[in-house]
Amino acid sequence: MAPSAIHDTHQLGAALESISDAVDEVNVLKARAAAKKARLEEQASFDSESYFDSSKDKASFRQYESACDRVKNFYAEQHAKQTVAYNIAARQRFHSKSRVRPEMTVWEAIEKLNTLIDESDPDTELSQIQHLLQSAEAIRRDGKPRWMQLVGLIHDLGKLMLFFDGAQGQWDVVGDTFPVGCRFDERCIYPETFAANPDSRDAVYGTPQGVYEKGCGVENLIMSWGHDEYLYLVLKDQSLIPREGLAMVRFHSFYPWHKEGAYRQFMAEGDEVLLNAVRAFNPYDLYSKSDDVPSVDELKPYYLELIDEFFPRRKIRW
Repeated sequence: MAPSAIHDTHQLGAALESISDAVDEVNVLKARAAAKKARLEEQASFDSESYFDSSKDKASFRQYESACDRVKNFYAEQHAKQTVAYNIAARQRFHSKSRVRPEMTVWEAIEKLNTLIDESDPDTELSQIQHLLQSAEAIRRDGKPRWMQLVGLIHDLGKLMLFFDGAQGQWDVVGDTFPVGCRFDERCIYPETFAANPDSRDAVYGTPQGVYEKGCGVENLIMSWGHDEYLYLVLKDQSLIPREGLAMVRFHSFYPWHKEGAYRQFMAEGDEVLLNAVRAFNPYDLYSKSDDVPSVDELKPYYLELIDEFFPRRKIRW
């Protein structure tokens, strides 16, 4: 309001009071909206039904029998080479004091991964950053907790090992996972290809129980080495992601367990919670691949803030 329009101090005071009241009202509304959002996020259940995929033709996903030779050849190699001996060596390599662990922020890791196309995946040829944002945005649209949105954003970052952790090829980085040290279940994808794995003929590893006890707990299984296990080891000591979120990361490719019902004999008390968590996450990993390609520039500020919330250290040791 221009000074010339003010005839006395009474009018000035009234005008300022009116403006102040309007500002206060806006701030009250904003505070109420923020509080409501916080309450909804606190109440949001990570394992509530997903809605983003309600209109999708789910039968068109994971069609491995009609998959191209690239996918079939990948699994033949993976199943032949994922032995107990290799898995022990891979974990020793990860924990070795002599291993140089690259340091970068989560977003830097996402950008580095962006050049990779997953040869095991028959559902998409999008870049990795596009798939990660598709997953995270689908979780966000369904009102799931912020930590689960973050899991959607980072769940495949373990694929970075293809660049710098001595990976032998894509066969020890991507693809469905399964336990080693016991009989390979027929509910794994392309089960006939396990015949080329020497462990399938081992006197111990080739038995249903193998080296494990019934009810030992899924967290105690030696999972086939790949990006799931690698990222889990990176996150468990460097993030504030809850146990359910870590299970989503570690077991999201364990389709024989969370989709086909295999390896249930190894579940311990409390593992049902982890199973429900992985099953809740699975639609956002699988069915979001047909969503529109997200705008990285538009979404980046939101996810940078989300990353900071759950990673106390800006630089992560990979």
